Amino acid sequence: MGTIVVAPLGKIAELAVRHRCREMLSLVAPKQGFHRPAVIDAARHLVLGVNDIAFAGTGNLVAPSDQHVSAIVDFARSWDRQAPLLVHCMMGVSRSPAAALIAALAVAPDQDDHVLVQRLRQASVQATPNARLIEIGDHVLSRQGRLVAAVKAIGRGADYVGDSPFAFSAVPERAGT
Repeated sequence: MGTIVVAPLGKIAELAVRHRCREMLSLVAPKQGFHRPAVIDAARHLVLGVNDIAFAGTGNLVAPSDQHVSAIVDFARSWDRQAPLLVHCMMGVSRSPAAALIAALAVAPDQDDHVLVQRLRQASVQATPNARLIEIGDHVLSRQGRLVAAVKAIGRGADYVGDSPFAFSAVPERAGT
């Protein structure tokens, strides 16, 4: 299977049920309260308290760090891919698309970064992956700049016009399937 569902916070319950997700990755502001959908196994829910910023040292905000990205990678690698992985942030536009790309490369590291990022863009015109998460993910996953270049190549997503959850395959389709 290997599908990743990317959503805004307000749609997680609906999408978890609709897609039959059992695992969830939450990238929310530190101390932000929300309810985990009952269909998500509490033991398979990773919550990362991180703000949607691109630079460290921005007041009291928590910038994405190597530890956050390493947690995403470890969580993704333990995902059995039997059911879709739900990844969300507040709006489903920046942190969660970045985390989804990192998760996809963690489970299928041999795939082409540009092809992966194009799958993301085809699924969402609004996605603008958080640049700091992407840069750190590129480093942690030893992509040698390929992930950063691929995300820069698709550019900024379309202006936000409302909740637009999306899903895409974490792994490339095999020829002949």
